[in-house]
Amino acid sequence: MLISFEGVDGAGKTTQINMLKEIYPNAIITKEPGGTELGAMIRSYLMSNASKISQRAEILLFLADRAEHYEKIIKPNYKNLILSDRSFISGLAYAMANDDNLDIKTLIELNKFALCSDFGDKFIFLKANKELIHQRLFNRDCSDEIESRGIEYLMRVQEFMSIILTDLKFEVLEIDASLAPEIIQDKIRKFI
Repeated sequence: MLISFEGVDGAGKTTQINMLKEIYPNAIITKEPGGTELGAMIRSYLMSNASKISQRAEILLFLADRAEHYEKIIKPNYKNLILSDRSFISGLAYAMANDDNLDIKTLIELNKFALCSDFGDKFIFLKANKELIHQRLFNRDCSDEIESRGIEYLMRVQEFMSIILTDLKFEVLEIDASLAPEIIQDKIRKFI
């Protein structure tokens, strides 16, 4: 079963996945982008050079990462519990936040191609407010070029995540990211 964790940077996805490792020690833990060797190279390049390439090229690089991630990590491990830090939902949301004139249907078709029409089983959406994101990102030691686009940008990405998850009618657990980590974890375990 593939469970994808969605939310903007600082929402607590990694914290929750790390807490789940204790309960599900045999789970496959992965991330997108960067869960494969190719993905790590693409992610590294994009995190420091996103403003140097066109938006369409950025989308296609993320799709290449997504296709490789599916073939090398998701598909061979589907008999196991797979916990993924992000999924194609993030890809769609970030693309739409960069250019809301993009055709969402085309983006979904491209993602269907990259993922062999396999979007996963369940989604956990950690939704944060501006204050929480500011607090968590400000306390980090580093930030990448995408985070440096600002809190308003991240809030726009989050809104697109919410719209996409609702429109595609996936099985989604939406959680207030400002709740205590233990409370969030309890809700996630029940959902799984």
